[in-house]
Amino acid sequence: MNAESDERDEVAATVATGSAAGDGSAEERELGSRAPGFIRASRVLHLSWQVGIFVVGLAVVGTGIVMLPLPGPGWLVIFGGMAIWATEFVWAQLVLRWTRRKVTEAAQRALDPKVRRRNIILTTVGLVIIAVLVGIYVWKFGVVMPWKIEQ
Repeated sequence: MNAESDERDEVAATVATGSAAGDGSAEERELGSRAPGFIRASRVLHLSWQVGIFVVGLAVVGTGIVMLPLPGPGWLVIFGGMAIWATEFVWAQLVLRWTRRKVTEAAQRALDPKVRRRNIILTTVGLVIIAVLVGIYVWKFGVVMPWKIEQ
């Protein structure tokens, strides 16, 4: 057959044996194309399907990148585009698995009592510093409204 499908089978077998090692992770989906069978049966149709998925995913990721400096859920849209790519491309599936693992690890670290205590202390110290600075500014310059109100 073609070399690409052989590589996908090897990666899928490696991932399947790695997740079967009992590391406690949930059963992960097999890597590879999730296109319907009739599309995968024809090479030309499958290639055009992949091009379409890539273009749609690229448009979504591009929109997310534009949303990063502008108002909007930029990272959420970027990960949505990655999820679209992951329906067809193994590299996107691997990136999403890595991202999911890192987010889970970060969430577990954030729930650690020592880390939570440290974050609460740092937030409190930051708020006190801001309050002192605002107090000094108001004491020195007073509260000046941007409009003029005659009494």
